[in-house]
Amino acid sequence: MKRRFFHGLMLACLMLVLFSCSQNKNASINDAAVVHENQDQLTQIIIYDVFTPPVASRIYVYSSLASYEAIRHSKPDAPSIAAKLHGFAPMPEPEKGKSYNYTLAATRAFFTVVHKVVFSLDSLKSYEESTYAKFKASMDEETYNRSVAFGDSIGNIVVARAKTDGYPQSRGKQKYLGSNEPGKWRPTPPDYLDGVEWCWNTMKPMVLDSAAQFKPVRPPVYSTDSTSEFQKYAKEVYTVNKTLTDSLKMIAKFWDDNPFVIEHSGHMMFGNKKITPGGHWMGIAAIAAKETKADAVKVAMTYSLTSIALYDAFISCWDEKYRSSLVRPVTVINELIDRNYVPFLQTPPFPEYTSGHSSISASAASVLTELYGDNFAFRDTSDLRYIGMERNFKSFYQAAGEASISRLYGGIHYRFGVEVGTEQGKKVGAFVVQRTLKK
Repeated sequence: MKRRFFHGLMLACLMLVLFSCSQNKNASINDAAVVHENQDQLTQIIIYDVFTPPVASRIYVYSSLASYEAIRHSKPDAPSIAAKLHGFAPMPEPEKGKSYNYTLAATRAFFTVVHKVVFSLDSLKSYEESTYAKFKASMDEETYNRSVAFGDSIGNIVVARAKTDGYPQSRGKQKYLGSNEPGKWRPTPPDYLDGVEWCWNTMKPMVLDSAAQFKPVRPPVYSTDSTSEFQKYAKEVYTVNKTLTDSLKMIAKFWDDNPFVIEHSGHMMFGNKKITPGGHWMGIAAIAAKETKADAVKVAMTYSLTSIALYDAFISCWDEKYRSSLVRPVTVINELIDRNYVPFLQTPPFPEYTSGHSSISASAASVLTELYGDNFAFRDTSDLRYIGMERNFKSFYQAAGEASISRLYGGIHYRFGVEVGTEQGKKVGAFVVQRTLKK
């Protein structure tokens, strides 16, 4: 009797241990956390590989979209975003009656794309292996293999679209060195680099009908007359930069987001890597999703729609940049006002009009406001690990507005460049919302 009792007790304890292990395995995978961590790993690679801001937006949009198109099947009636965009083949559907882990599928789809669009894959290897191992330990082999195959099929469709978006054809084109014509952009100090991504307007947009769909008004006519409208704007940049308070300097630094600032110290030069402007807004998207405890599908949708807003805004903005090819403030000020002038921020290597920060920030803010509300207060810690700074905002639009005006404080944009850029970005963002979220 005692022996039977003892065996029964041991069996019960064994079952409890096995059940607890099973529960712990499943509990170790938080679906939303996996989607967040995948994105964070990608941002680290983008910083390490030093992609230009427009190219970084392309990496974000394809990988984020692949993730969403896989994970959306875990929530009934979650719509396809790709079906509303230009150039995507129909996405595969899961087999009815078969079991899937859609977070695993989303992870696989995400990295299937990432492997085709970044360089430094070795640094991702350990993260991917550990992530897949966690999934494999939490489900049967058949479900694991089926989920991986489903993710692969989605990722491959996204990659196929990427191959036809104009990017491969844009590589290796001749350099853009601007013009010595008065009022036209030419390489700026201290390094006089050629114009970045000058043919980005040839990229296939996600929702825009064309790169010039929201073509902005013409900038003020260039003039050397000290009483002209153009020179008044140039003098404003000079005056603001010469009288910057500590608080304005902090705003300029916070939103700098120059992915590769070349520092000069005597005869020495070294590069300082940082987050891209698009990466900053993907970080803000992450903050919104985390603060609202969004589920995995909402998280993936947030990343996908934000990246679409960024990508199309870059196409729209860059279309105008190289159409007007407007001279940067540092060139005008050095030639006509103060030859020793150095802007507070390093001038990025492309034309002034319109402001890229202003355009992409307003576009991303439009999407995030639609998803999370107009008065969403948040603490922006996106740059904390890179530059040790954080700031509080009462809304996405307030953050976008500060990002925009920061370019004037930095001495690298005229006021009209940031104001018109903001309006341009709002139009792009509203169009993204209309095409993807409105019935």
